[in-house]
Amino acid sequence: MKDLLKNDQDFVWHPFTQAFTAPLPLPVIAAKNATLFTADGKEYLDANSSWWTVNHGHGNQYIADKIYAQFMKLDHVIFAGVTHPIAVEISERIIRFLPAGFQKVFFSDNGSTSVEVALKMVFQFWHNQGKKKRRFLALDGAYHGDTFGAMSVGQRDHFNAPFEHFFFDVDFVPFPTEENGEEVLKKIEELFQTGEFAGFIFEPLVQGAAGMRIYDPKWLTGFIALAKKYEVLTIADEVMTGFYRTGTPFAIHQIEITPDIICLSKGVTGGILPIGLTVAKQEMYDAFLSEETAKALLHGHSFTGNPLACAAISASLDLFEKPATLSSIQRISEAHLQFIREEGNNPAFRQLKSIGTILSLELEVDEASSYFSTIREKAYHHFLKDGILLRPLGNVIFVNPPYCITVEELAKIYVSIQRFAASFSA
Repeated sequence: MKDLLKNDQDFVWHPFTQAFTAPLPLPVIAAKNATLFTADGKEYLDANSSWWTVNHGHGNQYIADKIYAQFMKLDHVIFAGVTHPIAVEISERIIRFLPAGFQKVFFSDNGSTSVEVALKMVFQFWHNQGKKKRRFLALDGAYHGDTFGAMSVGQRDHFNAPFEHFFFDVDFVPFPTEENGEEVLKKIEELFQTGEFAGFIFEPLVQGAAGMRIYDPKWLTGFIALAKKYEVLTIADEVMTGFYRTGTPFAIHQIEITPDIICLSKGVTGGILPIGLTVAKQEMYDAFLSEETAKALLHGHSFTGNPLACAAISASLDLFEKPATLSSIQRISEAHLQFIREEGNNPAFRQLKSIGTILSLELEVDEASSYFSTIREKAYHHFLKDGILLRPLGNVIFVNPPYCITVEELAKIYVSIQRFAASFSA
């Protein structure tokens, strides 16, 4: 283990990590179901599904078998001017899995690039028609990835301050609540009435990186209705919320109007292999059809449509068709709600919310909630000592586990949270 950690320090640059002050990383050498195994013989529950990706659990044999079978047929091939069976299969299946209206699947390689593709689709949609609609709208607190377009439509803060001079201009409106929702609707209509807006991007129902902030579907329905009224294209970033994280197949199943584009990644492969999907409606696709090559979407990646990642998607979709998977999702959702009922009067918590398999617990602190709250490190190490890998978002503790997590494992997480809350408020 010493060699592993030393070599890591010598050669690896970790994401979202201040290496000068960070402790040594966990030396994970194996994983199965909801458990991670480290080189020193310890075990940790993966309470956040490894960055919200591994929804069926680690080491799923069915997904592994499908990937292996695909590897023995076709491992990779260029996707420009070429197609292959598994990409066509999963495109059709994804379309059938989504609400009605979506028709075309564009492949990329992760969540940020699925958003980049969506942004380019929107801007070029209007450009191809000779219309100067160049403004974009997003919500305060948004996070859509770490590439430049995705950063542009995300919250301007410490994460991306060094790069802001490269961002395109974006208008932001407040995160909707019961107190301000009507005002936000009015503000959006005032902006859209200018006729200058190309698109509006949002994380439907849950803002992940902002602290698992949950908002009512009625506000999103209202926002999209205004966008339709004023010919503004809409992008649903379901990279985190997709595949039953909010209790329904996609968060947009809970609103009354469908957006024009949806971005998918993370759990689309069961969290096993990286891929991004940007799914659009037919009218979006048609705007790129022309005798002029320059009007095509001239975008692609080396691993676009990778057959192995497509095989993982196929296997994951198979698992979602099994009653046992949906039963587990329902069990987790109900357990979260029960925990909220039990802890609702706990003074350690400022706010407790749940949607689907996501449990969000905002700790009561003296200052405003922030990713940089000092509580984060205390909580992180508390959970590690209890054998739980859980990365709080500042003073927000959240649980978003693999769907295979057992009743006993969930109970262990809840008990650990209660213990931390008790010590925190003592």
